[in-house]
Amino acid sequence: MPSSAKRCSKRLRAEPGGNEPRIFVLIGPGGAGKGTVADRLVAREPRLWLSRSWTTRPPRPGELERGAYVFVDRATFEEAVAQGRFLEWAEFLDNLMGTPVPEPPPGADVLLEIDVQGAEQVLARRPDATVILLLPPSPEVQAERLAARGDDEEHVRRRVALGRSEIERGRKIAAHTVVNDDLERAVAELAAIVEGTRAAAPRAAHPNLEEP
Repeated sequence: MPSSAKRCSKRLRAEPGGNEPRIFVLIGPGGAGKGTVADRLVAREPRLWLSRSWTTRPPRPGELERGAYVFVDRATFEEAVAQGRFLEWAEFLDNLMGTPVPEPPPGADVLLEIDVQGAEQVLARRPDATVILLLPPSPEVQAERLAARGDDEEHVRRRVALGRSEIERGRKIAAHTVVNDDLERAVAELAAIVEGTRAAAPRAAHPNLEEP
């Protein structure tokens, strides 16, 4: 597996009748609160299905209990890559992360909580996907959140520095930007984006598409 942030992506399979689920992609730097916001959003929106990413990094406190990720070792992850089981994947800060090819329930739309690189790849395959950039109120708040979740000082420094470039890249592809300065307000704003997107555009009709 190369150490660079190489991405590999596949297409979602269409549902019977040729309609693909809508895809909402939540991106943002570490410390923006993507995991908490995503969980609250799918609890509020029953027709929204959250795809759980795989990662080879160790779980942080509380992540196992809430099922935030599927935690696997590197060999298991690499085997899944070889089997073509990911929509997208990358190596990020020395760990592998990826999104399995989603299989949402019939009639549900998909929410991906991924990084900017993954969102760029998803957009290349599904340009109708809606990308939403979630931001922390400030770098200082971002650093506080990273430290509060158990990241050590060096990791916090790296994530904040990386976050600046992630935000810059994210602004180029995001259709919407939400500042997570208040959790309930941010979730309500995201829910309004989801409903507005559904009202404005019907589901896309595509043939079943495999790996390009």
